Amino acid sequence: MSKRAPVNKNDYIEDAYFEDLTHDGNGVTKIDGYPLFVPNALPGERGKVKVVKASKNYGFGKLIEIHEESQYRQEPPCPIYHQCGGCQVQHISYEGQLKAKEKHVRDVMARIGKLPEVPVHPALGMEEPWRYRNKAAVPVGEREGGLVAGFYQQRSHEIIDMDRCIIQHEKNDEIIQKVKEICQKYGIRPYNEEKHRGTLRHIMTRYGYQTGEVMVVLVTRTADLPNQNQIVEEIVSSIEGVKSVIQNVNTKRTNVIMGDQTKVLWGEEVIYDFIGDVKFAISARSFYQVNPDQTKVLYEKALEYADLSGDENVIDAYCGIGTISLFLAQKAKKVYGVEIVPQAIEDAKKNAELNGFTNTEFEAGPAEAVIPRWYEEGIKADVLVVDPPRKGCDEALLNTILEMKPRKVVYVSCNPATLARDLRVLEDGGYKTLEVQPVDMFPQTMHVECVAQLVLR
Repeated sequence: MSKRAPVNKNDYIEDAYFEDLTHDGNGVTKIDGYPLFVPNALPGERGKVKVVKASKNYGFGKLIEIHEESQYRQEPPCPIYHQCGGCQVQHISYEGQLKAKEKHVRDVMARIGKLPEVPVHPALGMEEPWRYRNKAAVPVGEREGGLVAGFYQQRSHEIIDMDRCIIQHEKNDEIIQKVKEICQKYGIRPYNEEKHRGTLRHIMTRYGYQTGEVMVVLVTRTADLPNQNQIVEEIVSSIEGVKSVIQNVNTKRTNVIMGDQTKVLWGEEVIYDFIGDVKFAISARSFYQVNPDQTKVLYEKALEYADLSGDENVIDAYCGIGTISLFLAQKAKKVYGVEIVPQAIEDAKKNAELNGFTNTEFEAGPAEAVIPRWYEEGIKADVLVVDPPRKGCDEALLNTILEMKPRKVVYVSCNPATLARDLRVLEDGGYKTLEVQPVDMFPQTMHVECVAQLVLR
């Protein structure tokens, strides 16, 4: 007989105690061991909850009132926080956010990695955890005949119009408002996803923190952009720092932002920015970290863990546009980078040239195929750095690391759960995890990046 949930939809729990926070910022209360996930509730709080969904193994609730409040609870500074789906934890003080992220990493290390003894340091946070994002990409819609642009409402495709977002750099707010006004003036129709009609799908901006350079990207459904010349002229004359106006054409019925066709309408194909002393060319489609201040913290930690003397060969798996590779190249004898996206490898080569690095080599292809071939060709790594996507390292790559046996592995991760899983595999294969350092790249959200240092036993 299958067990039934101890609660039903529309039940009220008069005195729920919240013991934890999920990776997406929901409070967790348990009824006879049955977990109920409740948005806006914090660990240590008590409150009244209404059950809104009850499946066999877990349910969701709505916080009706709080009886006992957490010391970390605060009033969210953003006026549209409760409607918008952009942030999850503005109702937690920054100190509380950092503690929650450290605890999350510690928990998955113990539960998934079976590594409760590995030191997890306090999360490295920002002095000013607002206005940090150098890139914005917002969908465009229509309301009462006017253009609106903003993030989607939680769990819906309703756009919340906004004139400012307090985790975006002020410059991005200014650009989006200006571009919205200009497109409205010239009668540009927003994209309607139900009917697959209209022109303008997204407005995207990139801002170089160190250089002040601006890129504006108009993502359109059609290759034809009515009144293109006038629109471009006004963007260039009214926004300071614009170096690049790009059109990206996405003709598909999809919620993926960018399409396959990108063309320069005015100016350069790239803008430039620095992380530390390393200069990067950033195109409309480049993957470039959105929080440059904390990226520097993250990469300096990776460089510290690599502990290079200048004699080492380093392999950077999942190298992207060469951001970590070039940081490592400052101290290594030779850095080999591999990445599955060919365009990113072209960018990595250009970035190496831009900075005058002659000790780097980049190749496009899956890391799990390229690195074993390098190994057969006699290219052996003293230090291997991985910075995989959220799903973690490919199993074949982990096997290659165990076969190749680099002295050190530095694992940069954007998902603590897959980090813990992969560390377990490397531990079982002869490595020892010395320490894990969480870094807060995305304040006001529950995302946390980590750097782990491993040595061959």
